[in-house]
Amino acid sequence: MTVSDTKMRCNGGTSAQLSAAVQAGSNVTAVWKQWTHEQGPVQVWLFKCPGAFGPSCKGDGKGWFKIDEMGMWGGKLNSANWGTALIVKNLKWSTEIPRNIAPGNYRIRHELLALHQANTPQFYAECAQLVVQGSGNAVPPSDYLYSITTYAPQNDPGVTVSQRTCPK
Repeated sequence: MTVSDTKMRCNGGTSAQLSAAVQAGSNVTAVWKQWTHEQGPVQVWLFKCPGAFGPSCKGDGKGWFKIDEMGMWGGKLNSANWGTALIVKNLKWSTEIPRNIAPGNYRIRHELLALHQANTPQFYAECAQLVVQGSGNAVPPSDYLYSITTYAPQNDPGVTVSQRTCPK
């Protein structure tokens, strides 16, 4: 899958029958049954729906904003010092929904990027529907809003890096 593929948004998913109510400031935890790639970043995004879930809330356009991320720490690409290594270990990722975010219907998107093959990034993105509750009124400024299919070019060094080409 390339960064311009519409499946980048939610792995081809559109809208579900279910949504989960969540209080602003609380944690949302994504759970995986299996994950095997230690090298790669984790990103979590939100998209505020203009109304109800369904056809009007597909996540297209420049409306996604990042609320969590973890890339590499330390100085070695070929290591277990990556966000995805924590998922290998725990099979879950918890993210705090911003405390002052405006209430409403949101799509949450967890993206795992596997970087174990040179110039062949593997994107794994899944979405869920959240009904955020609270009394906040914050919305991200427009320069923090992105379209998922164009937030990074395919030749971005963060997308094309491969730990296999780096010395241990």
